[in-house]
Amino acid sequence: MGRAFGFISLIIVVGVGAYIYMHQTQSVMSAGGSHPTATVDLMGVRNDLLAIAQAERSHQAAQGSYVSIEALRSQGDLTMTRDNRGPYNYSAEISDSSFRIVATYAGPDSSMPRILSVDQTMQVSQQ
Repeated sequence: MGRAFGFISLIIVVGVGAYIYMHQTQSVMSAGGSHPTATVDLMGVRNDLLAIAQAERSHQAAQGSYVSIEALRSQGDLTMTRDNRGPYNYSAEISDSSFRIVATYAGPDSSMPRILSVDQTMQVSQQ
């Protein structure tokens, strides 16, 4: 009787674990579209935005101003050589006291966020 109860308990625990795993996997997939490549692109874009924003903050701390993405590259503050990742293109909106790095979606998948951005607060937002 004890072995049967242990086996049934094991089956229940594995079933609950599988359900939780599948539920979490589906929520990650829905955040980045229906295709795994879209999810990878979306996470990569978020990381790129944060890297560019960190370069802006470092440059501002050292030089006292925010500059364009091209200027960050030319001055050695940013090593990323591309202006896009997958269907997202990067641009910068710079003022004397703030910046906003924007990734704009140019692909066919309507479930993907159209605009991702980050500013000096290092908070990524999407529209």
